[in-house]
Amino acid sequence: MFMVLKSSWALLLGIGMLMLGNGLQGSLLGVRGSAAGFSAFEMSIVMSAYFLGFLFASRVTPGMIRRVGHVRVFAALGSLISAVLILYPAVQHPIAWALGRVLIGFCFCGVYVTAESWLNHSATNETRGQALSLYMIVQTGGIILAQALLLVPDKSGFLLFVIPSVLVSISFAPILLSISPTPAFETTKPMRLKQLFLSSPLGCVGMFLLGGVFSAQFGMSAVFGTMAGLNLAEISLFVSMFYIGALLLQYPLGWISDRMDRRRLITLVAGAGGLAAVAALLFGQFYAVLLASAFVIGGMSNPLYSLLIAHTNDFLEVEDMAAASAGLLFINGTGAITGPLIIGWMMQATAPSAFFGLIAFLMLSLTGYALYRATQRAAPAVDETASYAPILASASPVALEVAQEYAIETAQEAESDENAESRHKPAAE
Repeated sequence: MFMVLKSSWALLLGIGMLMLGNGLQGSLLGVRGSAAGFSAFEMSIVMSAYFLGFLFASRVTPGMIRRVGHVRVFAALGSLISAVLILYPAVQHPIAWALGRVLIGFCFCGVYVTAESWLNHSATNETRGQALSLYMIVQTGGIILAQALLLVPDKSGFLLFVIPSVLVSISFAPILLSISPTPAFETTKPMRLKQLFLSSPLGCVGMFLLGGVFSAQFGMSAVFGTMAGLNLAEISLFVSMFYIGALLLQYPLGWISDRMDRRRLITLVAGAGGLAAVAALLFGQFYAVLLASAFVIGGMSNPLYSLLIAHTNDFLEVEDMAAASAGLLFINGTGAITGPLIIGWMMQATAPSAFFGLIAFLMLSLTGYALYRATQRAAPAVDETASYAPILASASPVALEVAQEYAIETAQEAESDENAESRHKPAAE
C-alpha cells in the first residue's frame, strides 16, 4: 500500500479534490433547484442529464485521447468543468442546468478516463489491486466530505458554486505537475450486448436495475431531502450516509463473495437494500430511519456493482473479461439515465417518499430475478470463480477494464499455483 501511495499520491490527491467538487455540485443543485422553484420532474431531467453526458463520453473520450493526448484532453475538460460550475448560479433555468449537466457529465467522464489510465500505468501487477482499493476509498471519501461543504455559509448565493470550481481547477496542479510520461492509450473492443446477455443474464439485468438505484442516490437524494422538509445539515448527513455505507461495507461483502455462490449473495444484498427502502417508505417521518435506510441502501447497492461484474466474469473466458466491461458500463449507464426521470415524475405525481418506493422496486426486482436465475443453471465451484475487485458505479471504462485485468491476473495466478501444486504431488508421494 505504501508503494502505491508513494508512486500515485499526487494523482490520488487530485482525484480526491475532483470528487469533492463533483459531490458538492450534485447535492448543491438538488438543494438550490428546489429553492428556485424547479419541479421534481424538472430536477430529475437536470440530474439525468449528467449520466447522459457521462455515457456519451465513455464512447468518445478514448478517441480524443488517442488524437491529441492525455494532457490536452485533461486540461481542456477541466477548464470546461470550472466554467460550467460558475455559470450555474448565473443562469437559473432547468434547461440551462440540464445542458450544463450534460457537459459536466461528459467532462468528468473524460477526466476520469485520463486519470485512471495514468493510475493503471503507474501500478504493477502486484499493486494493481491495492491501487483500485485506494482509488475507490479516495472517490468515496471525496463525495462524503463534499456533503459537509453544503453547510458553508453562502449569503451571496454564489460561494458554494465557486468552491467546487476552485477545487476542480486546483486538482489538476498535483496531477499535471507530477505525472511521468503519459502512457499509451488502448481500449479493448467491446463485446456485443447479445453475447454478453447470453453469457450472464443476471449481470446484465442487474446492471440496468442498479443504474437506476445509483443515479437516484447520486442525483435525487438531495432533491428528496429538500422536498421532505429536511434542513441543510440534515440533507448533508442524509446524502453522506449512502456513501459511508458504501465505504464500510464494500470490503466485507467482497471478502464474502469470494467464498460463496455469488447469486445467493446478490439475492441477500439486493433484498437487504430493498427492505431498507421499504422501511424508509413506511417510517420515513423518523429522521433516524432515513439515515439508517440510506446507510444500508448505499452499503448494499454500491458493492452490488462489483458483485455483478465478478458474477459476470464467472461465466466468461479469461480473454473475454476486459471486452465485457464496456457492455456492462453501457447497460448500467442506460439505467442511470432513466432512473432519475422515473423517480422525479413519481415524486411530483405522488409524494417525496416515491424516492424510496422506486429504489425498493428496483432492488426487490433484482432480488427476485437473482432467485429465478439460480434455478436456471448450476453455480460454478467457488474455487473456480473470478476475484472480486472493488469499484464504484461512477468509474469510467478505464477503471472497469483495470478491475477486469486484476480479475484476469488473479485468476491466472491461481491457475498457475494449482498447476504447480499438481505437478509436485506425485513427487511428494
